[in-house]
Amino acid sequence: MQQACNRALDEALGLDDSVIVLGEDIGDREGGGTFKVTTGLSTKYGTTRVRTTPISEQAIVGAAVGAAVAGLRPVAEIMLMNFVTVAMDQLVNHAAKLRFMSGGQTGVPLTIRTATGAGGGFGGQHSDMLEAWFAHVPGLTVVVPSSPAEAQGLLTSCIFDDDPCVFVENNQMYWAKGPAAEPGARIPLRKANIAREGADVSVITYGRPVGQSLALAETLAEEGIGVEVVDLRTVSPLDTDTVLSSVTKTRRAVVVHEAVGQFGVGAEVSARISEELGGQLLAPVVRVASANTPVPFAPTLEQAYLYQMSDVESAIRKVIS
Repeated sequence: MQQACNRALDEALGLDDSVIVLGEDIGDREGGGTFKVTTGLSTKYGTTRVRTTPISEQAIVGAAVGAAVAGLRPVAEIMLMNFVTVAMDQLVNHAAKLRFMSGGQTGVPLTIRTATGAGGGFGGQHSDMLEAWFAHVPGLTVVVPSSPAEAQGLLTSCIFDDDPCVFVENNQMYWAKGPAAEPGARIPLRKANIAREGADVSVITYGRPVGQSLALAETLAEEGIGVEVVDLRTVSPLDTDTVLSSVTKTRRAVVVHEAVGQFGVGAEVSARISEELGGQLLAPVVRVASANTPVPFAPTLEQAYLYQMSDVESAIRKVIS
C-alpha cells in the first residue's frame, strides 16, 4: 500500500502541473515522509511542488485551502490523523463550506492524506480512527482504502476531484501486499464495492477489516455460509443504494469497523438499514467495533482494545441463527 500511494502521487504530479504535495518531512532531504510514502517525489518534481513544511498542521491545511481556491490541486499530508484536530477550523469551517457559501462558484480541489491505526504501539494520541468526525461534515468526501490497488485508484480519484477529500490510510497496512493497479487507474468515489458475493449475510465494512472479512468469508464458506462483503470505499457520502441492495438480498447485516463503536460509521449504516429494511430483516443489525476507550500503548491492552475477527464470526453466526 505504501508503494501504491506513492505511485498515485507520482502519476498525478506527472499528469497535471497544478498538483502539488505538502507536509511535514515529506521531502527526500528529510527522509521521504514518516512512512516513506513520498520517497523520491521531491527529487523528481522539485521542492516547489513537493514541499516540506514547518511543523504546523494549521499552516499546512490553511495553505492547501488557499492553494486549492487559487487553482491548484494540493495534496496535504497530515502525518497522523489525531493531528488533524489542530487544523479542524481550516478543514471544517473553510474547505468543506466554501462551495456552499459561494453559491457553487468556488470549488476546493483539496486532498488531505493522513495515516492512523491501532496495533503498532503508537499510543492514544497517534492511533485513533476519526473518520466519523469528518463523515459528519457536509461537503467533505471521506475515503478509506482496503488494499494497495484500491489505495492507488481511490487516491488518484481524490486528487482529481473538485471538492475536498479526506483520504485515510491505515498505517498497519502500509506493508500489506496485493496486486498492483493498472497505471492511471481510477476508482469512482462515493460508490461502494461488492468485494465478495454471498447469499446469507452482508458484512459491511471498509479499510483494514475488508481483507480480514474476505478471509473469514472463505473459511465460513466451507460450512455453507455465504458471506457477502461490501467494501464502502467512500465512507461519506455513503452509497446507501449498494448497501441496501446487498441487505435486501441477504436480509441479515453485520457492520464492522476499527473505530470505536459509539457514534461511529456503523451506527449510521445500521440506522439506514433498519429504517429502510427493518420489516424485511431476519435479525437485527449487529455492529462490531473497537472498545470505547483511548487506544492503549501496552501491546496486550492494545490488542484487547481492537475489534477481533472472532467477534465478527460470532456476529455472523448470531444473525444467521
